[in-house]
Amino acid sequence: MARAWTRDKEQASSAEEQIPETPPNGVEIYADDNPPPQPTLNYWRQRYSLFTRYDEGIWITQNGWFEVTPEKVARKIADHVLDSPVETILDVFCGIGGNTIQFALSTSCKRVIAVDKDQAAIDCARHNAKIYGVLDKIEFVVGDVFKLIEDQDPRLVADAVFISPPWGGPSYRDLAVFDLDTMEPYSVTYLVEQAQKISTNFALYLPRTSDLNQIAKIVPGRKVQAIHYCVRQRSKALTVYVGCLSKV
Repeated sequence: MARAWTRDKEQASSAEEQIPETPPNGVEIYADDNPPPQPTLNYWRQRYSLFTRYDEGIWITQNGWFEVTPEKVARKIADHVLDSPVETILDVFCGIGGNTIQFALSTSCKRVIAVDKDQAAIDCARHNAKIYGVLDKIEFVVGDVFKLIEDQDPRLVADAVFISPPWGGPSYRDLAVFDLDTMEPYSVTYLVEQAQKISTNFALYLPRTSDLNQIAKIVPGRKVQAIHYCVRQRSKALTVYVGCLSKV
């Protein structure tokens, strides 16, 4: 297990103080009388599937609309990951906090280390975590996670790693089979190599059209589990589980 970690009331208060009083630059608050332009409009219409507590003041960056995991899917992933000997999770690309929050909501989770190099995304994630009441279980880190891994940053100690990488934009949908080694800016091969520097237990959240044969060649271990998660009876994404996270 990863090292024990606690946050007292003073530390929790300090975390709240880091949340801006107003949304970061580029974060727009949309409403029925002020809807977003296309293509964000389609995602905004599904806002309650992204965050059920959206109306309580959720902040979403422009990229966040496209990148955040729908809440029901994020909850299923969290249930799967934490139904294992895992208490501490490193969320490598936390973005605005969709998966981070669901991990932290689990009673089995002791701590989430949430990393992103986008300060605005981290500000949103902190704010959103406060709305969901889990700010005290999360340590937010602003920075390039792979540089932090290279530097052996002591904060990046975890029982498991969750990776929801950039896929290169919505254009991936046009591909019948997604080539994981062309994923930008990080190939799956590189992500797997980096994840293993933290833990042999990791999960990859990938495009639904990812090639399973390619995954089998890249991901180590004899027992690798791949699950499609669906929203409105359509596959939203594929999650690959390795190490103790695999239930096969």
